[in-house]
Amino acid sequence: AHSRGASPIGLECVCLPAGAVEREHEQLEEPFAVRIDVDGALELGHELAVATECQLRLDAGFGGVEVTAIYGAKGLAYVKVNDASKPNEQGLQSPIVKFLSVDILAQIIARTGAKSGDLIFFAADRAKIVDDGLGALRAKIGHERGFVQPGWRPLWVVDFPMFEYDEQKKTWGARHHPFTAPKDGHEQRFDADPGNALAKAYDVVLNGWEIGGGSVRIHRPEVQAKVFKALGIGEEDQQKKFGFLLDSLKYGAPPHGGIAFGVDRMVALMAGVDLIRDVIAFPKTQRGQDLLIGTPSAVSEQQLRELHIRIRASDQLA
Repeated sequence: AHSRGASPIGLECVCLPAGAVEREHEQLEEPFAVRIDVDGALELGHELAVATECQLRLDAGFGGVEVTAIYGAKGLAYVKVNDASKPNEQGLQSPIVKFLSVDILAQIIARTGAKSGDLIFFAADRAKIVDDGLGALRAKIGHERGFVQPGWRPLWVVDFPMFEYDEQKKTWGARHHPFTAPKDGHEQRFDADPGNALAKAYDVVLNGWEIGGGSVRIHRPEVQAKVFKALGIGEEDQQKKFGFLLDSLKYGAPPHGGIAFGVDRMVALMAGVDLIRDVIAFPKTQRGQDLLIGTPSAVSEQQLRELHIRIRASDQLA
């Protein structure tokens, strides 16, 4: 996915070419000084860096490693740019500099646009781990170091992937939902290259908050069947689970789509608060309790029987 619009923080993430590290990676042995997962990154060709445009103290109070670790990152590498004109150990300060050639370091400096006095942070892992981890780090640095830009900064996020790969199940799943329409012609990628099939899905973001999202829906039965097939749902199961939908599409459903907005999030932004609970009249607690009307409350055995619900001993709280 990519965005169209302004960013309230800056500090843009930059994707480095896999070859920039691949030619040198044999010199990086585990355990690595900054615990960067080089092998996993090279297999996926997904190295990212972020230039922070400020001098930070990498002390115990920084907390960058802890932030990225929440999202599964195994470490956080950095390069402090003392002199951008010297892409070597004289101009760059980091435990990883000695493992990389001058040519590779020069490429990194050029690609990130780093200047003297900047820091470059690296993460290398599966795309989702890298994106989420560096995104959280970017937000942390932006807010703590005063990089947040004033004013209203809306943007659209478009070109979402159709599918995402489940590492545990070893299967593809729908990124949004299985009824999202692919971009025109991208259904041809389902069989050979599902990871690069894009969807007609979109989000609206305001000052870093997602305030709305939606998609264009599939209205052609043959496209819907291809999506189900890509998700590992056979023709027989398609008819059993979604036959009503496939049949209805044959009668000529028009192109359709929509978007849903979170009014509470927009109100929170206008009020300048960090939690939507602060602008909801009667918010539930983090445990899902409504303190105003005292719910959830105990349910009688008679009510459970009427609904054909049985509570097992293992379901009850100790």
